Amino acid sequence: MEDLRSVVAFTSAAAEVVLPHFEMQCPEDGRPRQALIAALAFVRGEPRSRAQRVSAPAAHRAGREAESEVAFHAAMAAGDAAASAYLHPLADSVQVKHIVRAPAHAVRVMELTGSPDEDTDLAALLDGFASHATSQLSDVLRRYPRIGLTPSRTSETSSRISARTNRINGPMSEIDDWLRRQSTPGAEAARLTEPS
Repeated sequence: MEDLRSVVAFTSAAAEVVLPHFEMQCPEDGRPRQALIAALAFVRGEPRSRAQRVSAPAAHRAGREAESEVAFHAAMAAGDAAASAYLHPLADSVQVKHIVRAPAHAVRVMELTGSPDEDTDLAALLDGFASHATSQLSDVLRRYPRIGLTPSRTSETSSRISARTNRINGPMSEIDDWLRRQSTPGAEAARLTEPS
């Protein structure tokens, strides 16, 4: 269970940074906040519960209903943080998304909000993630195959939602690679911001 808590601590850290972007644009919608609260309760030692199972899809619905792409990605990060409490041990690359999707959505929020010093903000975000990217988390990730870059194909998903989701495939792959290279917490956070 501690392995799972390390995963949820990482995904929650990513969601926590960007959730205010959703809340500024959709102040009446508390679903993503409830998902993050449920995820953090698990991180603090509470058992997995219905709270994560119910709040994760509710946050995802809030994201899909949001008009703005920023709000979409911020809500999805919160939903993914709660969903990551149910990472399955089956060695399937789909499971890797439970680990890397929340931070990939957070990176996309940072890209979209385009602050004056985008590189510095992204580096700070990655440094924040790195403090939660423990060697235990990297060990969990290495149990799974690498993530693929194939676009999402959910027939019931609208093209707008599908297009939004496909934009995080690159960051998911980069985060996957970065976490697999981790030997010590935070050792390679800067590599994601270096030009290739």
